[in-house]
Amino acid sequence: MSHRANYALVNVSAHLGPMRDAIDVPWADFVGDATPKHEFEVPTADTSDAYLGLQAFRVDDYGHEILINGEQLSGFDVPPADGWQYWEDALTHAELREGTNTLQVVRDEESDDSFAVNNVTVHWREPVE
Repeated sequence: MSHRANYALVNVSAHLGPMRDAIDVPWADFVGDATPKHEFEVPTADTSDAYLGLQAFRVDDYGHEILINGEQLSGFDVPPADGWQYWEDALTHAELREGTNTLQVVRDEESDDSFAVNNVTVHWREPVE
């Protein structure tokens, strides 16, 4: 069976942190400790090799989480970096399902870190019929 790559682009545009004025990101909505659940569509129940890539700005701590359909990804989801970064993480403990899926970024509340997330792209392989 042949496969093809597919993806969903999720525009998060969120500033996570304990205080609204901690970083200057006028393009991002201040959301506090968690983004809303962003929905994206997957056209098949047969996905494999799923991963996501995200654009993040000024992450200082390791404890933040990304949730796919309410399930945490394994390992650290958003590592620290000065300025902008692009990070990829495999969906090993979260599964994509056919139809509507959700993505949410959750800040570690034990941290005083303020950071922003712009776009997240969820990638997967699917069979070609």
